[in-house]
Amino acid sequence: MIWNRRYTLTLLMLSCVGCVEPELPTSFDARVVGIKDGDTFSVLVDEQEHVVRLANIDCPERSQPFGKAAKQFASDICFDKSVRVETKGKSDRYGRLIGTVWVADSIEVNAKLVSAGLAWHYVKYSTDSTYAQLERQARASGAGLWSDSTAVPPWEWRKAK
Repeated sequence: MIWNRRYTLTLLMLSCVGCVEPELPTSFDARVVGIKDGDTFSVLVDEQEHVVRLANIDCPERSQPFGKAAKQFASDICFDKSVRVETKGKSDRYGRLIGTVWVADSIEVNAKLVSAGLAWHYVKYSTDSTYAQLERQARASGAGLWSDSTAVPPWEWRKAK
């Protein structure tokens, strides 16, 4: 019985040699086919689905205040639309491709979420001063989650859960 399992597992592993998904280029066109939450999308490229985690930002979690609003905002901007995804070829620990998503080559979804007060600049993973400035402006105007003086960053929310 043990030998049978090992043999089956070995056959499965060998059958997958050469089946590895080809790597995507650092910039590619895709269609957004799903919005998992404000900062995580499913995109379709050559009939293959890929999950993209927006770089430089962190949106509230679904169960967190403004989480549903961030998801809806992202959906309104790019669901079922053609987009360009720009990456540095890196994935996060969940296998999601880290990238910036552009609609119509002029609307950067990542930046729009921060400007609307529906995402934090994720300083743990980003030193991009553009997002820091957009967050400062959103805070000053009380946009979105910045209307709540007790807003909790998602990384702290996740740690507490």
